[in-house]
Amino acid sequence: MLYETFKLALQAISRNAMRSFLTVLGIIIGVGAVIAMVTIGNGTTAKVNADIAKLGSNMLFARPGQFGPGRASSEAPSFDISDVNAIRDQVSGLKAVAPSSSASVTVVYGSESRSSQVNGTSDDFLIARDWPVVEGRSFNAGEMSGGRAVCIIGETVHEKLFGSASPVGETIRVGTIPCAVIGLLEEKGQSGFGQDQDDVILMPLRTFQRRIAGDSDVGSIILSANDGVDTARIQAATERLLRERRKIGRNQDDDFSVRDMKEIAEAQTSTTSILTGLLGAVAGVSLLVGGIGIMNIMLVSVTERTREIGIRLAIGALERQVLMQFLVEAVVLSLFGGVVGILVGLGLAWAASGALGVPFTIDLTIVAISFLVSAIIGIVFGYFPARRAARLDPIEALRHE
Repeated sequence: MLYETFKLALQAISRNAMRSFLTVLGIIIGVGAVIAMVTIGNGTTAKVNADIAKLGSNMLFARPGQFGPGRASSEAPSFDISDVNAIRDQVSGLKAVAPSSSASVTVVYGSESRSSQVNGTSDDFLIARDWPVVEGRSFNAGEMSGGRAVCIIGETVHEKLFGSASPVGETIRVGTIPCAVIGLLEEKGQSGFGQDQDDVILMPLRTFQRRIAGDSDVGSIILSANDGVDTARIQAATERLLRERRKIGRNQDDDFSVRDMKEIAEAQTSTTSILTGLLGAVAGVSLLVGGIGIMNIMLVSVTERTREIGIRLAIGALERQVLMQFLVEAVVLSLFGGVVGILVGLGLAWAASGALGVPFTIDLTIVAISFLVSAIIGIVFGYFPARRAARLDPIEALRHE
């Protein structure tokens, strides 16, 4: 019985193939748009998380000043190396604590030159940022304490100044000082904020302070917690220590900020998830339009086939059999649109992911939900025309021209 119903439904649909295709176009567009938007959104979220992970694991940043409207960081006193040492000694659970001061400086090697970011720091910077040296070595204790002019360069600086040649052992001019290259950093690529992380030169903090910055300030402090340590506890302990060292009263606002990378990652992930949901909801409106299209075409079909319905009822067909026939037609149309829409959506998402440079991440849950919703749309919007067909008076239906 069910097989015959499906067979009749397919025959009715195939008789008006073009009209049937145009009917389900709304479902195809709706399902395809939802699948594409959600898939691209998930890929974007995955890329954001991956980019933030490139900055390092379990990381926190301490900086002078509170960032926001009316909170100029330039008005707050800078950190110094004693703050770095105090955090290292008094805050437990830390894997690395690295000072960081930076400036944009012209770098020259032979006939090549470029403007790059020079970062004065310590070897703890490499630990905190999970950033290995792939050639050469990191700073030693004598270079850190003596302020020797040595540096470790990023891949972008290496490529622009040296091409494919090894930079280790060569001497470059950083600003006005000659600096021996002792190491090459592993390539990291762009950060989640669009910054080229490899366009960087690391040198000992003391060298940077004496010969480039001309002061003893520390621009920021990078903290990396041990695995399994709650970064919120690290953040609170660091804030208490810095308030004490900077003599901030109980009712006074902090003149520094300690940011947890997990908070930044969660905020960005939440933003992309909300945008994905909104775009998916907007795209889902076309599903409603597609459902209305199916209802419209099924009402037309009932009108066109009134005499056929009357004959079936006159020779003994039950109302529920007629209702089931038209309901199955609506569901088949809707499911066909859902399947095609899923394929179209995945194809669009794959193409867009490649163009945008984000991972192609298929969410099987949203695929299953889209298929289920298309079936529900067929049932909901097909029921009224099917009920109308089933309740036709056989005598009046046979008289219909």
